[in-house]
Amino acid sequence: MTSIEPKTPLLAVKNLRIITSEGRSLVRGVSLELGAGETLGIVGESGSGKTLTARAISSALAEGLEARGEVVFDNVSLLGRSESFLRPLRANRFAMVLQDPFTSLNPLQTVREHLYESLDPSVRRDRAFAKTEVVRRLAEVGLGPEVAGRYPFQLSGGMRQRVAIAAALARDPELLVADEPTTALDATTQAQVLDLLRKLQKDRGMALVLITHDLRVAFSMCDRVMVMYAGTVLENAPAKSLSTDPKHPYSLGLMVAEPPVAHYQDSLDFVPGSVPRAEAVQDTCAFADRCRWRRDECVASAPPLAEIRGTGALGIHLSACLRTEQIQSEMRAVRSATRTPGQPPALAAGRPLLRVADVSKRYRTHSLLGRSKDNIAVHQASFEIAEGESLGLLGETGSGKTTLARCILGLVTPSTGSISLDGADITDYRKLSREQRGRVRQLVQIVFQDPYASLNPSLSIGAALREAITAGDGSRDRPGTVDELLDLVGLPRSYAGRLPSALSGGERQRIAIARALAVGPKLLICDEPVAALDVSVQAQILELLRDVRRRYSTSMLFITHDLSVVRQMTDRAIVLRRGEIVEAAPTAQLLDFPQHEYTKSLVASVPGMNLSREQRAEPGHPSESQRLSFSAATPERNIIR
Repeated sequence: MTSIEPKTPLLAVKNLRIITSEGRSLVRGVSLELGAGETLGIVGESGSGKTLTARAISSALAEGLEARGEVVFDNVSLLGRSESFLRPLRANRFAMVLQDPFTSLNPLQTVREHLYESLDPSVRRDRAFAKTEVVRRLAEVGLGPEVAGRYPFQLSGGMRQRVAIAAALARDPELLVADEPTTALDATTQAQVLDLLRKLQKDRGMALVLITHDLRVAFSMCDRVMVMYAGTVLENAPAKSLSTDPKHPYSLGLMVAEPPVAHYQDSLDFVPGSVPRAEAVQDTCAFADRCRWRRDECVASAPPLAEIRGTGALGIHLSACLRTEQIQSEMRAVRSATRTPGQPPALAAGRPLLRVADVSKRYRTHSLLGRSKDNIAVHQASFEIAEGESLGLLGETGSGKTTLARCILGLVTPSTGSISLDGADITDYRKLSREQRGRVRQLVQIVFQDPYASLNPSLSIGAALREAITAGDGSRDRPGTVDELLDLVGLPRSYAGRLPSALSGGERQRIAIARALAVGPKLLICDEPVAALDVSVQAQILELLRDVRRRYSTSMLFITHDLSVVRQMTDRAIVLRRGEIVEAAPTAQLLDFPQHEYTKSLVASVPGMNLSREQRAEPGHPSESQRLSFSAATPERNIIR
């Protein structure tokens, strides 16, 4: 009888440890196997050790960090090897895509030059063929040949990420390590990139390590998912098994913290606290301080990553929880509760606060040959926001969302059309007096995607908030002191003495919100306010913004590509495509019964969101009086009320 030998994995990691030059432990006890054509997802909050693990696998740790244990790629041990040995492997057999494409692209090189350098030397020798190959690689990631001559600063964030992916795949690696490759992308572009990675895996048998904080992406893309926390693995299971029945409280916490896109949730759940330092919890359950099911035995020693009995049908399911069997029924009840649809707030019926009427914005660009061209960023956009209302502004990268916000804020002036705020014409801020501009600045504020970039790194939190408070007139019922603002956003008053660099991303975003609220705005523009945050922190920030709206009846304009944020945070939504509004409706109707083909594609691109036949919006459902779906051919219907 012939025995079948087990297939040798392409990548095998055993008991990986990462330590600093001072001997501090950052990652410990990580073991995994990955075969050709397989996908492993690594999920967890910031500080969990995801990126460090990925860099150790790619032999790309920063100076001062050391990896110990075993990392074996195609039967070749990688740890302890010289740079001259590793360089050919990194160039030809495995590659890495980073979260921020701008850090991996040279601002002085065109896209063509980036991709040309990434091609195999044998391909580069034939310059005509190399030029054709550059165009083909761009087409693989959904970019046209005209992009080849552009510089990184001339591309949108999504386009830059696609260029970075094209460069990483230029030599057809056997293993791709992708660190949050789609975090900055809109839903349709994300779906395209993920579909591309699936196709490449199928065609080439490429293995993929995918780091992501989006559990929907992990479950839709991966064969197995590994949950990391404070430098260690808490759960490792087949994606289907983990998505339907998590066995560790932390995995459950991440899943229930993710805002649902299919229904409104009355209260968004989140995991309280923050990720501890790895060395502080190496002899105990790392998650114990944040776990609702903690017992004394949980902190007596570090629980081992052990196989769960009765889960072998889908593959081996490992969990590092001593109480898995005891708390399973309670965990399932928590999961079930989050699947129960809530009741969205009633639509605001106040007077219009913001009116945008037939606004267009054109930019004139000049080529190196001296030719000029008008680019239309926004075309005849019209909408209103009532007092106390929250409006979602949806669209992919380059659709004109941010341009509209900049027009409202007075950072750019519309080419045509008009904008009024609280009865004042703010179409052209240059025509306003200093006093009028000051009043408008109090009426409208913005929360940016990157809180660190919006805070002065040399000012303490208290100084930044006091500066904002003095800009307000104190006439509205809002917090008027630094302590009151910190209380409002749920931070200790002692944070007033800290610098932004001493805060986590979520804490910095809370400070950014506090500063925006300090002047008592009637309209708060939220430009992707949670896109860069961990899923649990996202839920906390969204709940904070809900609370602000309830307390002060603040109107909000949510700019986002995340449909779950639109579902949870807005009363109505409008969809922009190539600068034009193509659809508008109450949020639930727009997401559940999209009418325009582009809106349907946005909804369908969300992992796990498949439109039923009823949701494909047969004519007449819902009624025309409840929604609008229109094109530029019907500008008279652009007012959305």
